Amino acid sequence: MRLDKFICKSTELSRTEARGVIHAGEVIVNDDLVTDEATQVHENNLITLAGRRLLARPSRYLMMHKPAGTLCSNVDGVYPSLFHRLNIDRADDLHIVGRLDADTTGLVLLTDDGRWSFNIIRPQQQCEKVYRVGLRDPLAPEVAARFARGLLLQGESSPTLPARLEAVAPKEVLLTITEGRFHQVKRMFSAVGNRVLSLHREQIGAVRLNVPLGQWRHLTTDEVGSFLNQTLATPAEG
Repeated sequence: MRLDKFICKSTELSRTEARGVIHAGEVIVNDDLVTDEATQVHENNLITLAGRRLLARPSRYLMMHKPAGTLCSNVDGVYPSLFHRLNIDRADDLHIVGRLDADTTGLVLLTDDGRWSFNIIRPQQQCEKVYRVGLRDPLAPEVAARFARGLLLQGESSPTLPARLEAVAPKEVLLTITEGRFHQVKRMFSAVGNRVLSLHREQIGAVRLNVPLGQWRHLTTDEVGSFLNQTLATPAEG
């Protein structure tokens, strides 16, 4: 992870304060003076601040049931940030793993572990996301086969990866995708002449949403590990 983030994770300093002590030459990494806050470090490195060794706090992994009319952002915009619903210390240290649109509800993962989140969202991982989709029109018989082959969306140069579509009602489907293109689900149904009226994410990988609307909880060790077990062969810097 970045050096300034590591310092925030191992002290009570803000990101601005962490950069200040780095620029002041107070941080040593493996016997080397480091003054660049973007330097990548590992938790196993020997990192000291003003002569005191720093040890990072354990990473945190959460799920939240996102309501409509909230933003997957650390700051407010047209709608309020979902971070207002997190009654947890140092919530600003967390980031969202795979954002949802303001009007979309459902499962959101949050963490302060950049390597863990990157390995979930990187395209090569092809982590499955399951959405419950409400449609304007009944599902046409050929749409599932078209989704399975991949669709070329407007403005894209390559088709979507194969997706699974399961009808649960005339105007309601479960869609499983392994990508996260801009407004992908809405654009996929638009490409086949339909329109998404409601969108709800039920599952990411093996993790299923099971908390009430607007609530959150910590992931279990098994839930965290369900992603790590898929990505240990190709770790990435966070």
